[in-house]
Amino acid sequence: METVKTLDVSDIYMLVTGIVLGTAARLLTLKVDMRQIPSYPSAYFNNIIHGFIAASLGAIAIPALAAQDFTAVTFLTLAVTQFREARTSEQESLSKLEHTEYAGRGKAYIDGIAKTFESRFYISLLTALVSVLVMKVTGMNSIPQSIALGVVSGGIVIYLCYRFTKGRTVGQIFDVAPGKIEVRGSELYVDDMFVTNYLGTDRSRALFEKEGLAVVITPRTAASRMTLENYGQRQAILFEAVRALGVKRYKFMRRHFASGKVLIAFVPIFRDENRLLSAVKKTPILENSRKIQRIMKISFGGRHG
Repeated sequence: METVKTLDVSDIYMLVTGIVLGTAARLLTLKVDMRQIPSYPSAYFNNIIHGFIAASLGAIAIPALAAQDFTAVTFLTLAVTQFREARTSEQESLSKLEHTEYAGRGKAYIDGIAKTFESRFYISLLTALVSVLVMKVTGMNSIPQSIALGVVSGGIVIYLCYRFTKGRTVGQIFDVAPGKIEVRGSELYVDDMFVTNYLGTDRSRALFEKEGLAVVITPRTAASRMTLENYGQRQAILFEAVRALGVKRYKFMRRHFASGKVLIAFVPIFRDENRLLSAVKKTPILENSRKIQRIMKISFGGRHG
């Protein structure tokens, strides 16, 4: 209660500004991850509430510490624990829904989504904390100027944190192009590359020739090919491709060993080639499949001199 008694009008404005900016940070980053949320709008609402709580803890920390109420550190520690539990809950939720999807996300993709959600909460907390800290340190007498300074500093934090935590996408390191479907007897080919020999009926062959879609993903470098060779990454790409359009029947994903290309072919419910290409290009590169050139150049176990 002692901390509350020391609050004046300027402190209240600082807290409100910090909370609003921190919550706004969660809203802005949530738009990026909308396609990864399994149950809109309920999960959307839950993440907003978590963002508000994170922003509140970050905003309250500075006035509490200024009033020598060091329990604020305890609250921040509890917040970290809560965010980790939110990550675990997200992992469990997505894992339970795997069997309901057209294609599974895979454990690697689920882990990446959960970690992304957790990091967004820290952005909310840090945005609120820094904006309130700047307003407190500058100590401007003019409340409008103080709020403006807080908004600017909070905006800078949001931008820097988002740039730092934003990963790359498939379209940035691979060439993604539509594939030409060709049926030869019971065999399916995409751009003259073999996919499957499961098309044993006239109906299945006609269905693929008339309604099928295919996409070819080509690595640009040896390092990007190593990323594409990762099964978790390929599973994530297949998931985004088929979820964007649905699957009427059949779905195949094959890796061309000679060139390193990955072929995806299926019969969608909603036939839209541009939408398919967009979904594949926007698939995030997973952390466990990403290859960093700087690290790969290190020679382990070798002698230098």
